[in-house]
Amino acid sequence: MDSAAASADGGAFLEFVDYAISMLSSSGGNGDESPGAGPAPARPPWGWAVAQVLKSCCAYSSGVTAAILLSDLFQSWTEQRKSLTAKRKVELTNLLKTRNRRRRLPNTITIDSIHEKNFLSPKSVLEAVVIDVFVIPGTNIYMLTLGDMWSTSTIDLYLHRRYYNYIGQHGVLKKGREVMLTGCCLRTAMEGSGHARILPTEYMVMLLDEEEDEDAMLLAAQFCTYSFSSMMLDENRNNISYSFYARIEKIESLEPFGSTERKQIVLVDNDDAKIKFVLWGEQVLLANLFSVGSMLALDRPFIANYVHNNHEESQELCLEYGSATQVYLVPIAQQEEQVLLTPTQIRSQGSRLSCVPSDHMASQVTLPRDLHGSVDFSKYPFRVYVSDLHDKMVGVSLFGMVTSVCKASTSGTYFYLEIEDATGVVLMKLNFIGLWSLGRVGVGHMVYMSGLTCTLSSTNKLEVAWTEKEPGSLFVNISLLPALLNSTCLHKLSLLSDLPHSTNRTHICHVRLDHIDVNSLKVLLFHNLCGCVVSDQSGGLQCSFCKCACHSGGCTHGFQLHLTIADDSEKVFAWCIGQTAVEFLQISPDEYMELPEDERAMYLYTLQNESFTVAIANTNQRIEAYIEGEKSLPVWEITRAQKCE
Repeated sequence: MDSAAASADGGAFLEFVDYAISMLSSSGGNGDESPGAGPAPARPPWGWAVAQVLKSCCAYSSGVTAAILLSDLFQSWTEQRKSLTAKRKVELTNLLKTRNRRRRLPNTITIDSIHEKNFLSPKSVLEAVVIDVFVIPGTNIYMLTLGDMWSTSTIDLYLHRRYYNYIGQHGVLKKGREVMLTGCCLRTAMEGSGHARILPTEYMVMLLDEEEDEDAMLLAAQFCTYSFSSMMLDENRNNISYSFYARIEKIESLEPFGSTERKQIVLVDNDDAKIKFVLWGEQVLLANLFSVGSMLALDRPFIANYVHNNHEESQELCLEYGSATQVYLVPIAQQEEQVLLTPTQIRSQGSRLSCVPSDHMASQVTLPRDLHGSVDFSKYPFRVYVSDLHDKMVGVSLFGMVTSVCKASTSGTYFYLEIEDATGVVLMKLNFIGLWSLGRVGVGHMVYMSGLTCTLSSTNKLEVAWTEKEPGSLFVNISLLPALLNSTCLHKLSLLSDLPHSTNRTHICHVRLDHIDVNSLKVLLFHNLCGCVVSDQSGGLQCSFCKCACHSGGCTHGFQLHLTIADDSEKVFAWCIGQTAVEFLQISPDEYMELPEDERAMYLYTLQNESFTVAIANTNQRIEAYIEGEKSLPVWEITRAQKCE
């Protein structure tokens, strides 16, 4: 398969991604990455580049230009590759010379980027080392001066008082200590204050190293007395200050408790006993600092009864982040594996492999491996195709066309989605925390997904799964992106006569409305969450896709429209629903229904020959969830439409 065939399913969109990657690759870097983190790849990860382009498209819904996209990409890529000046690099390298090699966390930002943007999101993660500890003169307020391995500058942090006990001659929090912070807010530089500072945060974790004598003694003296089993058996547990040392087995989101967000970290101690460490509300930010396989040292956690998704308190015990709780982390050392490029990837990249060294390493890439031996493809520099999927892959990104989507069962939160690209078809299982949250997804739509995992079942069948709200999980329906119609760098205009010759992509066309009548238009009830038709069952309203009960507040009246569009080359019979139909009709469903019968026909007649830019996808007549009571359906769906001025 050559390069053109490889990108045929994505058309100009993927061609632009490849062009942007080649531009970033040729621009080089600012220097080496931090010691222990390995050299930055000469080529940006393919999935990262796609996600950045889509992020810009969502930010600029009216459309983007090549210059906007390349500027955003270059800025993000430059931030990732920033290095230290020689002086700062030597200083921090000496402070961290005994630290284990570990991965940079997904939400990590650099100190340099904080100063440049003069902004710090509470969801961001700061991986830093303490360069200095001092007291503001005339006060009892402690400050930490922090540096990181990717920045030339430092930043001061107002230390939260819950950490004051860890400062002192024998305290853990001192010069050279690695820390990770989240939930931070920035006090920007003001008149009379020369630089920005980070305000106090309760969500700071101190990193320990088992190879360091001082840290090993702390772990042995404080965290080896109690086990989860002994705590559960102790009836006097509420009067004991426990400390536990356990491995992080799983990090997962829970269904919200009312409007309060929840996450749980499943911990396993040395006796293989398990317990859940539950975070509530703003505390869920703390989970951004954890990674599966790392060791967690929990000092004085709050012991509570576990609350299930049905909001009922159980007899099962769990741990919570209390006001006196302190968290230490021993990060897992990063393991790596050499991954061979597949023939598909080598042929599809063609000359674009020129950024990879021309020796024997050109056929393989070094990727991190997790605790279970699965290879993390989130930083993989090339596109992964369906034919490349195999056992023990995580962080996989896929781009393709939806060929099927349905709920796994009448109850539960699992759905099946089938995606096709130029090399094959794969069925994957989608896991949601609560209800479906991806909006409208239909057959023929082009989608991008990241955060996929691949495992083998007990019958040696490949199973591909995607879990909502997991780190790195992303789902974007490109066929419905508003920016797509006005972003000429991401599409090439097609004639309607071209449609039958390329059915595996979303086409952008300039058309005129050729025919529309009253009989081709219906007003139906649609589910707000998924955009599917809601039917009136014996038990009440039910969504034809989600299979869940719908209340009046969760449904909206919308159009189902069949119409004929035309250009100078062809006429095409198509269908559309929802907001796309409103764009054609230029009237709301309520306003249309208020018109007398005879005026409806006259109104529709006045719309003929209006010009539109449209996105068209091939639905292959598998659209039962969206269209009601139809035997013969149009093959083509108009997913987006915009009236030409």
